[in-house]
Amino acid sequence: MSQQESRPVCVVTGGSAGIGFAVCQRFLAEGYQVFNLDQQPFCQSVNTDHAHWLSCDMADFPAVVNAMAKVIQTVGRIDVLVSNAGIHFSANIEQTSEADFDRVLDINVKGAFAAVQQVIPVMKAQQKGAIVLISSDQALIGKRNSFAYNLSKAALASMAKTTALDYAPFGIRANAVCPGTIETPLYHNAINRYVAKSGANPDEVHAEEAALQPIGRLGQPEEVAELVCFLASDKAGFITGSLQVIDGGYTAQ
Repeated sequence: MSQQESRPVCVVTGGSAGIGFAVCQRFLAEGYQVFNLDQQPFCQSVNTDHAHWLSCDMADFPAVVNAMAKVIQTVGRIDVLVSNAGIHFSANIEQTSEADFDRVLDINVKGAFAAVQQVIPVMKAQQKGAIVLISSDQALIGKRNSFAYNLSKAALASMAKTTALDYAPFGIRANAVCPGTIETPLYHNAINRYVAKSGANPDEVHAEEAALQPIGRLGQPEEVAELVCFLASDKAGFITGSLQVIDGGYTAQ
């Protein structure tokens, strides 16, 4: 690849599975070169020369800096950053140890901070760029037994707003997407942990989760990816600093 590569470049953190993988697929379909920063490789084969996996622990700040530098050195530009990497943790404040708190914040917030900080200079030089942070409906509402996770997702919403204001003069837009309950490996892992702990029937739990959504079903990763791709496009040129909810109506209640 040369720095004169004609394809626009999208960096996705945590792009190997779930929403991140759907985002990678969507941008590849739009003709982008996609760089996926994740500890694990893609969850399934990606039949294109334009998808690249860089092994990266998003909790390791220097590792994120090095991975972003490698992308810039390789292709000389980054048009879109989708900061998606994150972990779920279910506990109230009393049940959250310092180690638990640090791990959630290191991956969900500090990893995003590192990626955004590193992409800003190249986007400033381009005088154009789009940053999309994958937050959560929990940026807008509280949920029980979700102290650290809820806090981390609210922090990402704040990061989108402040970044949007600071860098609008450079043609850089930043927005946060706030998904509700989306059927991803993260969702299934959370349900499996709950079932193992409570002894509940997994089919009943899935049905209850779907029934909680006013639209009557869970969201799909591809639906979130469509919104992310739109926000990164020129069609969304007047949208910055926003929190875009995609939750089947849950937070409208």
